[in-house]
Amino acid sequence: MTYNTIYNNADLLSFHLQNFKASKGQNPLPQPLLMLAPLAGYSDLPFRKVVKTFGVDITVSEMISSHALVYENKKTNLMTLKSPNEIPFALQIAGSKDSILQKAVEKINDFAWVDIIDFNCGCPAPKVANHGNGSALLKDLPRLTQILKNIRKAGIKKIYSVKVRLGYDKKIPLELADAINESGVDYAVVHARTKMDAYKKEKIDYDSVALMRERLHVPLIVNGEISSLESFNAVMSRTGAAGAMIGRAALKSPWIFWQIRNNTSALPFELKRDLVLSHLDSMFEFYGERGVVMFRKNLHAYAKGVPNASSYKDFVNTERNYHALRDSIITFFESNTLQPTDLTPIFNKKSV
Repeated sequence: MTYNTIYNNADLLSFHLQNFKASKGQNPLPQPLLMLAPLAGYSDLPFRKVVKTFGVDITVSEMISSHALVYENKKTNLMTLKSPNEIPFALQIAGSKDSILQKAVEKINDFAWVDIIDFNCGCPAPKVANHGNGSALLKDLPRLTQILKNIRKAGIKKIYSVKVRLGYDKKIPLELADAINESGVDYAVVHARTKMDAYKKEKIDYDSVALMRERLHVPLIVNGEISSLESFNAVMSRTGAAGAMIGRAALKSPWIFWQIRNNTSALPFELKRDLVLSHLDSMFEFYGERGVVMFRKNLHAYAKGVPNASSYKDFVNTERNYHALRDSIITFFESNTLQPTDLTPIFNKKSV
C-alpha cells in the first residue's frame, strides 16, 4: 500500500520550489516537504522502497563518493539505483575536486531515474571531513558556493540541493544562508548542529536554523532529533522550516511520515509485521542470501520495545536462512500484536 503525496513528480516539485524561490519565501510550499535522510549502511534501495510507501516526499540515496562514482566502483553503482516507487529521487554525492565532481555529474546526467542532485557538505565523519569533503567545506564558503554553481552548470537535472550543518567549529547561520542563496540550489537541508557537535543531543540549535530560514530565499528543510509527530510540530513551529528530513527515527518507525501527514501518533500495530516482512522480501530480492544477514540490523530496530525482543535478537544474529527468518517474523510480531485502533478505516482509505 502506498500513500499519496502531492509532490509526485519532478516537474511538480520543481514548480513549487521555483515559486518559493521567486517570492523569496513569501509563497510557502502547499504542504511541508518530508524527506528520508541518507543513512550510511541503512538507507539502501530496499529500505527506501518500504519507507516510500508511507508517503515520504523525497528519498535520498546513501552518500556517494564522487571518486567512486567516476571510477565505477561496483558497490557504488548499486547504490545509485532506485525503486520504481521512489519519485522524486535524489542522488547525494560528496567530494571537493572540481574535475572529479564534473565527471560525476556528467555520469548522473545519464541516470534517467535521478530527479535531484544533492551535494553533501554536512557529513561530520572524520574519514570524509579530514579529506576536505563533507562538512570540511563549511570552512570555506566561497569554495562551497562555487562547487554548487559548477554542479548546476554541469548538470541537466531539474532540481539541485545541498545538505549542510550550522558550521564547522562555530555557528555561521547567516553567512551560510547568504552562500546558499548565491549558489543557485533549489532547496537546502540544514542539520541543526555544527560539525564539531557531531550528534550530541544537547548541542541541537533550532534557533540558529530559524535565523537561516529568515535569510534564505529557498526552502529550508530542517534535520536533527525529529523522532515523533510532537517533535516535528515543535521543530517546525520553532524554525519556520518548509519541511523536515528524518533519519534515525525512521529506522524503527518508518510510518512516522504517515503519522506526520495525518497528524496522529497512533497506528494499527498489525502493520508492523507486514512492514517487516515487506522489508525482508525487498532485501532478499535485491541482495540475495547476503540480504538476510544485512537485514539483522534493521530487524533489531523493528524489534526494539517489543516484548521478548532480547531473546529474539539472539536468534536473529545466528539465522541466515531467508525462509526461516521470515517465518520467525510472522510468529514474533503476531504474538505481540496490539488491538487495531480507530485509524484502520483511514489507513485503508489512504492506500492506493
